[in-house]
Amino acid sequence: MAAPSLSSAVPAAVPTARPAAGAGSSRWGTALLEAVGLGPEAALEPARQRAWRGLAERPLPSRHDEAWRFTDTTAMAAIAPQLLAAGAAGPLALPPAAAGVVRIVLDGGEDPLAGVSLPAGIEAIPAEELEALRLQEAAAAGGGAGWGEPEAGGSWIGLLAAAVAPRLLALRVRGAVAPGLELVSDSGAAAGVLPLRVLLLLEPGAELELLQVHRAAGASLTAVLLEARIGAGAKLRHGLVAQGAAASVLLADLAVRQEPGSEYSFSSAVAGWALSRLQPRVLQGAGAATTRLRALQRCDQRQIADHHSQVRFDGPEGELDQLHKAIAAGAGRSVFNGAVEVPRAAQRTNAVQLSRSLLLSDRARIDTKPQLEIVADDVKCAHGATVTRLQQEELFYLQSRGIDAAAAGTLLLRGFCAEVLRELPAAAAVWQPLAMLLAEEAPRP
Repeated sequence: MAAPSLSSAVPAAVPTARPAAGAGSSRWGTALLEAVGLGPEAALEPARQRAWRGLAERPLPSRHDEAWRFTDTTAMAAIAPQLLAAGAAGPLALPPAAAGVVRIVLDGGEDPLAGVSLPAGIEAIPAEELEALRLQEAAAAGGGAGWGEPEAGGSWIGLLAAAVAPRLLALRVRGAVAPGLELVSDSGAAAGVLPLRVLLLLEPGAELELLQVHRAAGASLTAVLLEARIGAGAKLRHGLVAQGAAASVLLADLAVRQEPGSEYSFSSAVAGWALSRLQPRVLQGAGAATTRLRALQRCDQRQIADHHSQVRFDGPEGELDQLHKAIAAGAGRSVFNGAVEVPRAAQRTNAVQLSRSLLLSDRARIDTKPQLEIVADDVKCAHGATVTRLQQEELFYLQSRGIDAAAAGTLLLRGFCAEVLRELPAAAAVWQPLAMLLAEEAPRP
């Protein structure tokens, strides 16, 4: 696995001609580029030019692509290839942020930091400094792309966001920041594409609690690329809550690089989207770091919920604790594909990966594939997967205590969800993730 968007090689040439347009999904990416006025003549910074080229040369993902072979992209192809206009969602009715948490609203157009007072320890990275960081990363990697540039042969989601997103939110974190930061996007009932890009640089010893929230109620595609560099001894506690609707699509690509002694924990709760695809990609650049991943997704009706994770250890004594949970009801389909790479340099790695899924309908489907690729010979690694239904013995026990069947089932589902939800940042409570996952009255004030 290539380093997640930090030092991957990308063709440096600027596109000089539009690629031949095909029919249907093969033209969707170029149609989007044309709709937003991004052609070979556009004056773009080099990093964005390379992303433009990568997106223009690749059609919409399909089941012919190995990484997408379980994914029906029909819902994506149905999205109008046009950017959501800034403010198209109208006035947002958001619940108040948790006490002390700084909220940043991302709408793809307006300056997200306008009117926002960043907490002590967080500062915006100027464009010229960001370019210097890119060059520094590229030099350290022996050439190629620098920090903040998705690889042309890698994540299609990253290319989409990098090529099309009008703005980039780049933040540096120093010291321990409390109580935390919240990034929110809500496309409402508007139709179109909302591309978002976020870069985080945690200096050595920094600490941050970050919550991402993405919501949609219409035929929109929210494409998010979040990249984080976690310095030596730094700690990032990261959560994501995403609530969609019948025609909405979420594509979220997370590229994280950890330095020795750092700690990264990521917890997510996703439900309601016609298609959701979450791609956490973590690289322990020199090992000796700790990674903790927790995910929970629910799909119902004909929804598709995908989770594709990649973790690579490029040094010894790294640790990984990963748990993925899924609930599939109706005719929904849940997919989990988790790859863990332990090359020879990663001796004394300790990695555990577990997938646990609940099947609530005979028409629902669950595909789960936890996988370890181990070359090192001095490691402790394990993985496993289970797919079950609600246990009749547990239901009978609750009913024998006077709880009706529906309430008993809900109680068991609550217990199943709690193991992941309790690890979300405290700021997530105002979004009521449990109600969202159980399809109760959802928090859309």
